[in-house]
Amino acid sequence: MKHFRRLLILSVTLLAGSFAIAQEKSRVSPHETVTADIDGNAMTIVYGRPYTKDPKSGASRKIWGGLVPFGKVWRTGADEATLLTTQQPLDIGGTTIPAGTYSLFTQPEENGAAKLIVNKQTGQWGTKYDEKQDLARIEMKKDAVDKAVDQFTIAIEKNPAGGGILKLTWENTQYSVALKTKK
Repeated sequence: MKHFRRLLILSVTLLAGSFAIAQEKSRVSPHETVTADIDGNAMTIVYGRPYTKDPKSGASRKIWGGLVPFGKVWRTGADEATLLTTQQPLDIGGTTIPAGTYSLFTQPEENGAAKLIVNKQTGQWGTKYDEKQDLARIEMKKDAVDKAVDQFTIAIEKNPAGGGILKLTWENTQYSVALKTKK
C-alpha cells in the first residue's frame, strides 16, 4: 500500500509538471503561413498572429513600446519562433541570406529604427533566443499606417521594379525591408 501511494504521488506530480510545461508552450494566437514567389524563388513564412487585445482579459494593449518593448529582441509574432524558408539565396536589405530555414526576430527602437534579425537556430519556442546564432541584423524602414491593424500581419509583396518587400504591420506601425532573389 505504501508503494502504491508513492507511485500515485509520483504519477500525479509528473502529470502536473507535464501539464504546466504544455500550458507554457500551448499556442495562444492563430497561426498563418505566407507564401510568395519572388523572382522564381519560393519563400514561406510561418508565424503566430497575436491581437492588439489581450486574449485573456480582452483589454486593449499598447503594442510598440508596450507588449513589444523598445530596445529588446521580440519573437516577431506569437508562440513558436517565426520561420522563414527560402529555396534560393536572398538579398534582404543588402545582406545575403543563403537558402534554408531561419527564425526571424525583430528589435524595434524608441527612435523609430528597427532591425530584422535572421537567426540560424530553428524549432525553439519564440522566447528562446540565442544571439550567437544570428546570421544577420538588417535595418528596416518604419512607416505609419492609415488604419490601425488589430492583428499582427506579415506580408511579402512583389515590387514592380523587381524583387519584393517584406512587411510587418501591427497597431499603427509598419516595418519593411526590400528583398530579392540572388542569382
